[in-house]
Amino acid sequence: MKLKSFVIGTISSVVGATGAGAADAARVRGTVVSVAGSTLTVKDRNGKTDAITLAAGWKISGVAKASAADIKQGDFLGIASASKADGGSGALEVVIFPAALKGTGEGDRDWDLQPNSRMTNGTVADVTEIQGRTVTLTYDNGQKKQIAIPQTTPIVTFAAATPADLAPGVAVFVNAERGSDGKLTGNRIVVGNHGIAPPM
Repeated sequence: MKLKSFVIGTISSVVGATGAGAADAARVRGTVVSVAGSTLTVKDRNGKTDAITLAAGWKISGVAKASAADIKQGDFLGIASASKADGGSGALEVVIFPAALKGTGEGDRDWDLQPNSRMTNGTVADVTEIQGRTVTLTYDNGQKKQIAIPQTTPIVTFAAATPADLAPGVAVFVNAERGSDGKLTGNRIVVGNHGIAPPM
């Protein structure tokens, strides 16, 4: 039950913010500088330091390494992708969801991993092998998207984590909200506590 609660609590970190507060969503990717009381300080990937207030009841999850060989028909995936020069979409990262969370955040939406990237959460309809793997995801009442997964693509699944894993230098992905005063409040953290940086 503890692992399930960690995963459920952090799932929207992967699928993206939705609802009325979506415009104020802020995703922070970087490494832990320090944790002091309810304040998590993170140095982001651009070298900027952000102080994030941890909301009451905040949740944490880890990620563990997976591989393309683990992906099979019927699995539910979250894939960040970008358009390829020769057409189609190429995966930037892949998250394999636990079976209990199949259907969470289903759909295709803008993402900010890199410019013009997308996040697609859907069920694997088929898997083909052509210079790496290509999957066809189905979502939103039959819509389909084919995404190539190069061999170098980071692929992870969720793992248990505790606040003690937020050690200086550890990679994190924080799903936060930016208030009208510019300050950040975080309620979900994915931490690289198994030696794997959260790729999302």
